[in-house]
Amino acid sequence: MANLWKIHMEVKKGGYAHTLNLGLFRSDYMVHLDPSEPKPLVKQVEFNTIASSFGGLSSQVSGMHRYLRSIDAYPESMANIVTESSLPPSTSVSGLARGMAKAHEAYGESSSGSPACVIFLVQEMERNVFDQRHIEYALNEKHGIRTFRLPFSRVLKDTKVDDNRNLMYIPPQMPNKQYEVTVVYLRAGYSPAEYEDQTAWDARLQLERSKAIKCPSVLLQLAGTKKVQQVLATPHSPHLKRFLPDEKQAADVLKTFAPIYPMDKSEAGIEARKLATNPETATRYVMKPQREGGGNNVYRKAIPHTLKNLPKSQWPAYILMEMIEPPEQSNVIFRNGELQKGGVICELGIYGACLWRQGQHDGEREVLENFDAGYLLRTKGDSSEEGGVAAGFGAVDSACLVEV
Repeated sequence: MANLWKIHMEVKKGGYAHTLNLGLFRSDYMVHLDPSEPKPLVKQVEFNTIASSFGGLSSQVSGMHRYLRSIDAYPESMANIVTESSLPPSTSVSGLARGMAKAHEAYGESSSGSPACVIFLVQEMERNVFDQRHIEYALNEKHGIRTFRLPFSRVLKDTKVDDNRNLMYIPPQMPNKQYEVTVVYLRAGYSPAEYEDQTAWDARLQLERSKAIKCPSVLLQLAGTKKVQQVLATPHSPHLKRFLPDEKQAADVLKTFAPIYPMDKSEAGIEARKLATNPETATRYVMKPQREGGGNNVYRKAIPHTLKNLPKSQWPAYILMEMIEPPEQSNVIFRNGELQKGGVICELGIYGACLWRQGQHDGEREVLENFDAGYLLRTKGDSSEEGGVAAGFGAVDSACLVEV
C-alpha cells in the first residue's frame, strides 16, 4: 500500500499525463438476516476497483442456464419456476467491453502516428484466461479495437514511454512494429507476490506516468482498499455524505453497509480489538487485510488465535467487519467434476463502468460515462467462509428470479 502511494506521489510531482480515468467496478452483496429486522436486508460485502473478474464467464453461465431451459433439461416440477422471464441474462461481457471502448474513443487520435491498441495486463501464469478472453473478443469483434495481452513481468521489455508520454507497445513477435496504447486494463498488479523486486515497481510507475488511460489508476486501486471501505462504513461515519448529493441518500447507502471497524489505537479501534480478542464476540466478525483476490480473510473463532500470533504493530493493517448472516438455502453445485448437494450461500456482484475527467483542482471531475454493466452470481457451500471462485471456494452461477 505504501509503495502504491509513493508511485502516485512521484507521478503527481511531475504532473499526470492524462486527466481521463476508467473504472470497471464490481460491488458485491449478500442477503442478511437480522433478528431485529422484520424482513431480510441486502448488505454490501465489498467494492472492487481492480481486476473485477468473472464478467466474461458470468455471461456464459447465464446463457448456459437459458439454453438448458430451451431444451427442457430441467425437471417438469420446475416448469413454473424456471421460465424465460425468470432467467435474466447477464450483460457483463458487452457492458465491460463497452466501458473500455468508451475510454478508447475518449483517448482520441494517436499522436504518435502508430496504430492504437488496448492492453490487457495479465499475470505470468494466468489461470483466469478464459474469463478475460470473452471481453477481448467483444472489443475486437463488436468495437473493432486491437487488443494485446501483456504479462506484468514484460512491461519494461515490451513497452516504452516516448517524449510525449505516449505509452508505446512493441509486440515481441513483431519487433519492427509499435502501437500507441489507449487503455491499460489491469488484471494483474493487485497482489504483493507480483512485486518481487524493484523492476516490478518500476514497471507500474512506467504505466502510471504514461498518457494511457489506466483501469484502474494507482489512486483508484487504493480507493478500493478495505481501509477506505472501513472509513466510509464505520457506524456514524461523517465521510460518506461528502460524496453523495444529500444526507438522505447517504443514510440509505449506509444502511447497505455491514458495520466495519478499524484495528488501530483510535477509540473505535480499541473497542474492535476487545471484540476481536474475545472468543465469544469474535464469532460474529471477519478480519480482513488490505488484500484482493480471495483466500486472505480470517473468520470468527480463528480471529483471536491469529491476533495472538500477530505483532500488535501489524494489527492496524486489518479491519474488523460484522459477518453477514444469509438465509438457509439448498442447491446443487457442479465443482471439480462432481455434483455437490447441500446448503449453499449466494453472493451477487453488480458490475459498473465509469469514465470521468479529473479537473484542475482536487474534487473537480466531469463524469463522461456511468452505467450498469451486468451481474455475477457466485454460489458456494455454506460450510465455506470464503467465496472466491479463482481461489477455489465458489462456483459461477446465474440468477433465477422467484416471487416471495
